[in-house]
Amino acid sequence: MSGRGTVPANRLLPSWQRLARRIRVPLGFVVAALYLFELWRHAPRPAAIAWSLALVIPGLWLRAYASGYVKKNRELTMTGPYAHTRNPLYLGSILIAGGFALALLSWLMAVVLAVVFALIYVPVIASEESFLRTAFPQFGEYCRNVPRLLPRLTPFRGGSRTDAAGTGVTPVSAGFSFALYIRHREYNAAIGSLLLYLCLLFLRPLLQAIPGLR
Repeated sequence: MSGRGTVPANRLLPSWQRLARRIRVPLGFVVAALYLFELWRHAPRPAAIAWSLALVIPGLWLRAYASGYVKKNRELTMTGPYAHTRNPLYLGSILIAGGFALALLSWLMAVVLAVVFALIYVPVIASEESFLRTAFPQFGEYCRNVPRLLPRLTPFRGGSRTDAAGTGVTPVSAGFSFALYIRHREYNAAIGSLLLYLCLLFLRPLLQAIPGLR
């Protein structure tokens, strides 16, 4: 069977990768709206909110820590958290999302978040790694030594930062840059998490105080 609507198998994944990159931000707003709807349907338990901090705080810390090392599309970063996992930003996001699902004790949100990660972020990670493999000669060795997501316990010691031309090298001792943290606006993750916790604590009481919404 053939025709103009048929997509070759070797082109299907790249096509979905491009789509996933385009829709991941608006899809995030959809997931947030669903979360607030679930919050309206089910009153959160204080103990669950407290336990969620065990995931959200490490997730925020990991994202902040990673943002101070990475120079997107310019250098292959293999130091700091990138010496333990190739995707510390995504790992931090998973911890944060898992924490907020726990705070609401919602199986629906847990399933939705897992599906979003599988259908959106897995292809995005694959797309980013395809670019890195082409742009940076050391990426193959880096992949062989550092896991894609779950971190290794000991840091990868073969690292340095190599630019996209494969020439400039930054020493392994290069540390966290607060300027990079600010440039990447990673503080938005902390602000968003704070707002979501305020919603968990106060949104239902405020809405229930409005006549006609009780």
